[in-house]
Amino acid sequence: MRRRNLVIAGAAAAATVAAAYDVWLWATNYLADNFHNDFTFYYAAARVGIIHGGKYVYDLNLQQEQLDAIGSHITIAQLARYVSPPPLEWLVTVLTPLPYQAAYWVWSAGLLAALAYAWHTAAPGKGRARVIFLVAAIGWLPVIYGLQLGQPALLVAAAVAACYAFLKDDEPVWAGAMLGFIVFKPQLALLVPPALLVAGRWRAFTASAVTLVLVAVLSLIALEQHGINAYLGILRFATTVPQNQSQTLAAWLPNLFITRAVEGAIALWTLALVYRLRNRDPRVWLAVALVGGLAASPYVHYDDLVMLGLAALLFLSATRGRWPWAVALGFFVAGEGFPIWGAGPVLAGELLVLLLLSVPALEHHYRDAEEHDAEAEHDAGLERDRQHLAVDGQAQPVDGGARKT
Repeated sequence: MRRRNLVIAGAAAAATVAAAYDVWLWATNYLADNFHNDFTFYYAAARVGIIHGGKYVYDLNLQQEQLDAIGSHITIAQLARYVSPPPLEWLVTVLTPLPYQAAYWVWSAGLLAALAYAWHTAAPGKGRARVIFLVAAIGWLPVIYGLQLGQPALLVAAAVAACYAFLKDDEPVWAGAMLGFIVFKPQLALLVPPALLVAGRWRAFTASAVTLVLVAVLSLIALEQHGINAYLGILRFATTVPQNQSQTLAAWLPNLFITRAVEGAIALWTLALVYRLRNRDPRVWLAVALVGGLAASPYVHYDDLVMLGLAALLFLSATRGRWPWAVALGFFVAGEGFPIWGAGPVLAGELLVLLLLSVPALEHHYRDAEEHDAEAEHDAGLERDRQHLAVDGQAQPVDGGARKT
């Protein structure tokens, strides 16, 4: 017990130091340049939509006009433009009555709330020890980098966490409807809706499909033909930007055709694993869908690794065993050192997880948490029975008075 307490205290201290340093980085970067983040483009795009209409949101000249109007001094470039789906611009529209700086911090507060919800829903353990995971999340560079940029990845993470929460509460329609929020950044959870299908959660899948189709139809109506053409053009251009491919399998494969084929094969492999694990705790196959989905994604940036953090929390809270903790620690280190050694270790880790889960012989190394806890209670009960048996099994005199003679 003492050793365990020392480990927890050490982890808490390290997490606190890392979190304090990351918050300091966030604050200093903001003070150095208020506009050096992606929220600037969301805010500018929302202003374009209000002033000129939804079909002009992807007009780069109008985006530049609004960037100049808010005093950003940013020039539209390869990675400096609004390329997200329309629903993100719709959401940010409610913040446009505020001055840019105020809107940024309200948006940041929403992202922090999403982080807190995802942690509360997915983190393993009980009591105060769980807080370590929240502090460690803030101390993890991908998370703080996403917060500094104002990226919506944490909203997607919260949506997947909510999906699990409603599945647990036997509310499949709401579980599926929550996945409508993945449209803010669909590549981060692209395999979660089909995972519901192959796991046999028909009502949840249907609700997610209906929600996503409805959002897609509303987006098409808002964009009209002009906006659709502009958006498709921006997406085609994004596939040619080296920075958008350097953190995916495209950086290690010879051409785009082979890359897409391999990504498709990984997606099918992932869904096959989900089908195989469909009778386990939903957190297990949701985590698999997140890990495999990132490995198969054609578009990944550093801050998107927050989804690996969510996958790790889901898997750790649903299982018992040493290798899940070892893999989670490996992902933490790989993500923390991403700016130094790049995406290779992260991609290798994602594929390793899929491989480990594909080997039936390894299943005995971890068990579902509920099954483990039930067995622990059962074993404790047996131990009590054995103790009683040891007492009751002793030879007792028939007449209590005989003990006096």
